[in-house]
Amino acid sequence: MKRYLWLTLSLLSILVLLLAGCGGAEEPAEPDAPAEPYKVAFVYIGPPGDLGWTYEHDRGRKIVEEELGAQVETAYIENVPEGPDAARVIRDYAQQGYDMIFATSFGYMDPMLEVAQEFPDVKFEHCSGYKTADNMSTYFGRIYQARYLSGIVAGSMTEANNIGYVAAFPIPEVIRGINAFTLGVRSVNPDAEVHVVWTSTWFDPVIEREAAVALLDGGADIIAQHQDTTEPQKAAQERGMLSIGYDSDMRAFVGDTVLTSPIWNWGSYYLDTIKAGVDGSWSTHQYWGGLKEGVVALAEFSPKVPADVVKLVEDAKSDILAGNDVFCGPINDQDGNEKVAAGQCMSDGDMLGMDWFVEGVVGTISD
Repeated sequence: MKRYLWLTLSLLSILVLLLAGCGGAEEPAEPDAPAEPYKVAFVYIGPPGDLGWTYEHDRGRKIVEEELGAQVETAYIENVPEGPDAARVIRDYAQQGYDMIFATSFGYMDPMLEVAQEFPDVKFEHCSGYKTADNMSTYFGRIYQARYLSGIVAGSMTEANNIGYVAAFPIPEVIRGINAFTLGVRSVNPDAEVHVVWTSTWFDPVIEREAAVALLDGGADIIAQHQDTTEPQKAAQERGMLSIGYDSDMRAFVGDTVLTSPIWNWGSYYLDTIKAGVDGSWSTHQYWGGLKEGVVALAEFSPKVPADVVKLVEDAKSDILAGNDVFCGPINDQDGNEKVAAGQCMSDGDMLGMDWFVEGVVGTISD
């Protein structure tokens, strides 16, 4: 009996040791190291503030952060002058290891291209320009479509047939917007004129107001603009006149004298582009979305806009969405020379390089 008990205890001891040995053979699994976030930087021409061009870009950046969370890390720098200083800022982000850099103003184009050639593994995105490389794309929206629609509103509601336009710089982006707006105005009011004053600045409340006041003194009863602040709209309101905003819905900041505003929505583009960077599917491109893609839109109408004018705008919008774009002939320049024949439409390349005014614009392309 003792021998049997001893044998049993021995077998049990061996079994315990074997089990302990098997358990000790496996090391605890190491948790996967968290993936490094995809680093994205934005270079801004002005401060984000609470409305305007830079605000809308920054709103797009925040949408990316909300949607992608820890997958991305974003940064931005504001008030970067166009020109050589922009190259320093963009290069600094590339040297810090940022994976993708967005430059959000036309004058950043050449500085960004310079830096892109130095950092072939970084993705560069330039807003409103036309130069590309294997690692540098361009993107913009067909805001001219929304400007055309806002021109229908202005042309329908002016009583003086004199509409003022406060414009930043005489570059194709701004010229194209003035022309589209004027075509919209004259589609409903062939006698109306659009008077242009250049400010040579994107963001300067004082200069923008002065330009608007000069146009109002010249008899304008509606003020439109390609600027970043609400000062032209405020100047019009103070004179008892009306206005068209830009970038953001300026009616929310000035009131019902702002009849509507062509506005931006960069969130969808930034989200799709950064996702492509994260998953490795990004490739160089030239993006130019419009009303159909939702990157541009027209803000809600002021109660001052009559129902029949709203209907005109909705019909024109339907035409654009159906493929009947704004710059289709017949179109004459401001001297009466035919630029686009009936039945013809301008190519994207011609629109992107536009350097002439349409009939109905009063002003010169110079600063």
